[in-house]
Amino acid sequence: MIRSRYLPLLATVIIFLLAYALCYSQYPTMLSTRVIGNLLTDNAFLGIAAVGMTFVIFSGGIDLSVGAVIAFTGVFIAVLLANTALHPLVVFALALVITTLFGALMGVIIHYLDMPAFIVTLAGMFLARGMAFVLSTDSVPVKHEFYTLLQESFFRLPGGGRLTMIGIIMLLVFLIGTIVAHRTRFGTYVFALGGKVQAAKLMGVPVAKTTIRIYAISGFLAGLSGITFSLYTSAGYSLAAVGVELDAIAAVVIGGALLTGGSGFIVGTLIGVLIMGLIQTFIIFDGSLSSWWTKILIGILLFVFILMQKTFLWLSSHKS
Repeated sequence: MIRSRYLPLLATVIIFLLAYALCYSQYPTMLSTRVIGNLLTDNAFLGIAAVGMTFVIFSGGIDLSVGAVIAFTGVFIAVLLANTALHPLVVFALALVITTLFGALMGVIIHYLDMPAFIVTLAGMFLARGMAFVLSTDSVPVKHEFYTLLQESFFRLPGGGRLTMIGIIMLLVFLIGTIVAHRTRFGTYVFALGGKVQAAKLMGVPVAKTTIRIYAISGFLAGLSGITFSLYTSAGYSLAAVGVELDAIAAVVIGGALLTGGSGFIVGTLIGVLIMGLIQTFIIFDGSLSSWWTKILIGILLFVFILMQKTFLWLSSHKS
């Protein structure tokens, strides 16, 4: 008998396999390593941001600042590289320190001022987007030989596909995120917070430290996502990544995590990201469908998974 907490993940896996089989029946090249490599590369920045969002949602919170932090990071990197002689690795480190502290500060405000995460991260979203505009209102190109080196670095897959550097970074982030969430004491604390804060306190969970760390991780991964996005686009733009926070939330929910917190799997988020990427790839292959069908299909999937979660919660409450 499969435990109820695994059922949403199982449903996600089945939907992904059925969707891929449907795509393959229409376009057999969808199974080639070229398409798989592109699927990972094109969705790397979203996947990295979604891992941070998964930790936040596991704890019962939400982070609306992710997209704005990605845009800020891209502009910050592009402006510094254009106006200073700093090496990109130094600029990357500076960007990650800033975004991690930014996330930690939101965690401090959420916990110590007892404010809803929705309000605090909404303010963070406006702040980060505004700071990006302060740095530059124009799209700033990134031209550096180190960027070229990273963009041309890839692992050759059988069949001619390429697993690029940013695709590898995304897979590593998911691997580390899985270990942290499901194999460490901190991960246990995160799930305990998502169950019920008062109960977590009685269990001895350091609520303040855990909350701050969760939002610091989300800020760090949003910064890392901004770095991969700048590698992907070779530019920094203040209006980039608008709505990515909602795409990340959608990927987490489609991946089987409960929006109320306390249940889910990091690997589910990876499959959620791949489902969204698969829909986009199918629409590109088809050529006759508008890109808005991606949003429509994701919306339908979200409704299905929210209804599924409600059903599981109802069954669990009646069983207990």
